[in-house]
Amino acid sequence: MKLRTAILALPWLMAGPALAADPPAKPPSKVVGPKAVEGVTVTAPSQQGLRTEIDRKSYGITGDLQATTGSIGDALRNIPSVDVDVQGNISLRGDPNVTIMIDGKPSGLFRGDSRASALQSLPADQFERVEVITNPSAEFKPDGSAGILNLISKKAKKPGYSGSVRATYGSEARYTAGVNGGYNSGNLSLSANASLRHDPQKFDNRNRRAAVDGAGRTSLGAYDQAVRGQGHILSGGASADYDVDAATRLSAEARGTRMDVKAANFEHVTVTDDAGGLLRGYDRVGSQRFLRDNTEGSLSFRHKFAGDGHELTASLRRERTGVLNHGAATITQTAPPTPSLFEDLPYKNRTDETELKVDYVRPVGGMGKLKAGYDLTDTTFDWNNVGLRGPSRATAAIDPTLVNHFVYGLTTHAVYGSFERPFGDLTAQAGLRIEATRLTFDQVTLAQRTVHDTLDAYPSLHLGYRLSDTRQLSASYSRRIVRPYPGDLDPFLIYVDGLNVRQGNTDLKPQVTDSFEAAWQYRKSQTYYLATVTYRETRGIVTSVVSDLGDGRLLTRRENLGQRKSFGLELVANGRITPKLTYNLSSFIYRQRIDISNLGFDGARSGTQISGRGSLSWQITPRDFLQASGNVYGKQLQAQGYQGAFGALNLGYRRKINDDVSILVTANDVLKTTGGSFIIDTPALRSRGHYAGNIRAVFVGVVWNFGGQGKRPRDPGFDFGAGGGGPP
Repeated sequence: MKLRTAILALPWLMAGPALAADPPAKPPSKVVGPKAVEGVTVTAPSQQGLRTEIDRKSYGITGDLQATTGSIGDALRNIPSVDVDVQGNISLRGDPNVTIMIDGKPSGLFRGDSRASALQSLPADQFERVEVITNPSAEFKPDGSAGILNLISKKAKKPGYSGSVRATYGSEARYTAGVNGGYNSGNLSLSANASLRHDPQKFDNRNRRAAVDGAGRTSLGAYDQAVRGQGHILSGGASADYDVDAATRLSAEARGTRMDVKAANFEHVTVTDDAGGLLRGYDRVGSQRFLRDNTEGSLSFRHKFAGDGHELTASLRRERTGVLNHGAATITQTAPPTPSLFEDLPYKNRTDETELKVDYVRPVGGMGKLKAGYDLTDTTFDWNNVGLRGPSRATAAIDPTLVNHFVYGLTTHAVYGSFERPFGDLTAQAGLRIEATRLTFDQVTLAQRTVHDTLDAYPSLHLGYRLSDTRQLSASYSRRIVRPYPGDLDPFLIYVDGLNVRQGNTDLKPQVTDSFEAAWQYRKSQTYYLATVTYRETRGIVTSVVSDLGDGRLLTRRENLGQRKSFGLELVANGRITPKLTYNLSSFIYRQRIDISNLGFDGARSGTQISGRGSLSWQITPRDFLQASGNVYGKQLQAQGYQGAFGALNLGYRRKINDDVSILVTANDVLKTTGGSFIIDTPALRSRGHYAGNIRAVFVGVVWNFGGQGKRPRDPGFDFGAGGGGPP
């Protein structure tokens, strides 16, 4: 495994949100007549309430004790439908092509090779809930076949000044610190947050492989890697809302994140023939520096016209993400014996994105709602690398095989419209999004330039039927697309390490998914049950294909395969066992069939994955709260093999000193069961890899909440991990 991927996958456990309990739940409001524009489900503000709209579900995360000392990736592990593996790779109902947004806006933090590291580093404390949108409506971009996870940031809600300060200290000298603050007065609202995280970096990677070449000869490879280092993450943001008058609001927001990881790396590699004869062997000893900066700024305008729900919004967003992954190492080759070689590999890329968005909402006929909008997005990706090699650091010179300049551009003009209306107990929303795109990729080093223009339509349909005050049915459909990541298109042969190279595919096409689902929901007070059936059909699925180049070297390349059909059943339950003991359970059974005949297999491969999560929460006394949570991820089918099963058990305890101060103790991965295995099993290549990191940790922390003159009603949400969270 290349070091760059390994560094991006380092386990991060970030500081999380301050805990504050909600008031007791009120009984569900009785619906009088159809009210489609408010969503199919009408729910009461409740700490355990599931917030449902016709095209999404929303879960609060402020009551999850693991989130108080963890990253947003840790918090997402407790959200139904979402899986986050040991390396931070995320999937939604078994599909890894997930679009992650912050406050309804796409974020460069969660794109490309470094998405996993961002999930494992960004503190959950910045967010109060997560929207799960598995079949997005036409107002959203169609990117990501699995759907959208929308992270909703904390905002100041109390009048006057309010906020919280937190600090934690953990095993292996981990530590975190953070502050959230806000101010509300009249027509001005201000919010800000900042956090710092320090983590030791320690993980081991082992891989064993057997490859058969064209002449039928078998080579055996062994790869062992150890990484030790330190990592820091600094993040912060600020926002302001100003009401010019009762109908007009101006808003501004800025946020930034800086991740800095320094580590020492050791790799030991051997390649033998099937008789045990040593064909190749080397040790690679060096250092790695991973630096990632993300900054974003936005301005928005909202005007409300006469009449409820009639408004116009416009926003302008600018974002920049820069990545430097700098590795320097000395290679000592033992077989065949050669002089030592020094290499310096500074991989650099930068992504700039500008988005202009206009949305218009208008009630129609008293019961209907029309939405329309325009979205212009311009994205540029610039990859410019110059690598050095030589007998020593002092004599290293530019190596032409390590010089690569690649520029990618994507411009999208989109218009959309949707209409929502009730028909008695049935509510329907139909939408259509039309996108005109221009894709350019310029391989400057190889003097190759390509331009693609496309015009595509993305329909969506959502239906909801109210059976009673406690029961409802829903169904939905949407068409989604997964466009190739810029690096997947770069035809330059990129050196990763002595056994691995990577190459993009200029012929790679987007994959298109038609997604269907139907659901039944029961809700009464703080008890609810959900059952959802899903079906997805994907054409031109994009996957990584690994092939043997001989001499123990492997080439990784992205390819379009045939079709993939998948069926799923998701079950969710939440309720109280006793007045002080609550439970949260969810599971997802997922079966897929992949056409892989163009990879040398006969026909297709099929497999079933089962994953689940749950928590028990006990309010021992009004001041003492105990929580146990766990998750299990089953064996997952992939095009050339599978990913092995794994799971984790976490514990947490909170003691409220008074209404403003709490002490927290959490333990992550108590049983140390989060190691990952990755298997490739094809006629020409068999490989088994295992990853183990320092996820197991214990944290002790303190949270202080301050300010606020009086209290406003909290935004309704579902604290999935809290199970009650205790009285205020």
